[in-house]
Amino acid sequence: MKLVSINRAQKQSIEFSGQRVETGLFKAPVSETVFLGTLGIEGDVIVDTSVHGGVDQAVYLYSLEDYQWWTEKLARELPPGMFGENLTTAGIDLRTLVIGDRLMIGNVILEISAPRTPCFKLAVRMGDKHFAKQFVSASRPGAYARVLREGDICAGDPVMLVKTTADYAGVVEVFDLWHEKQRCPQLIYKALESPISAYHRSVIQGWSVVGE
Repeated sequence: MKLVSINRAQKQSIEFSGQRVETGLFKAPVSETVFLGTLGIEGDVIVDTSVHGGVDQAVYLYSLEDYQWWTEKLARELPPGMFGENLTTAGIDLRTLVIGDRLMIGNVILEISAPRTPCFKLAVRMGDKHFAKQFVSASRPGAYARVLREGDICAGDPVMLVKTTADYAGVVEVFDLWHEKQRCPQLIYKALESPISAYHRSVIQGWSVVGE
């Protein structure tokens, strides 16, 4: 298991429905060693902090294996950073991750905190206004993580997975739950018992109140 690519972006303006909006989604690989702090990759830009970033969603991970799946699905090559991820990994099936699992990259420790939920900006990035629906149906969301220990990282660094022993919700379970019309109460409570991101927790708590 290793870190294939570190990706970051500057603020960029895109057009959507006749309006200009700003985004930090257009990330590209960097070759140098970078500092990963509690608020993310040094030099990276997060524009919409209402749903991205912060200590609970400091970095977003997507896997080379998922890229290979999408390459076959879309019949085109996709470079690292295309999904807006900060860290592109290899050798880890991100779909099997559980909220609370930890990744060690050198001295850095990450804790998985949530799945990524798509928005219109991803569709613009992919050049397909319907891509968000494809992303949902594929159930390959990647994962957000918080940084428990800061430090320097570099592409090519080995990654070690440390599984949680707690019965927490899976990343894909939460992602699928997010998009279900009828949500399983047991899974809602399981997600709330997990060390899930504050943003996701606030939304899920709203579901539990409605369902009571």
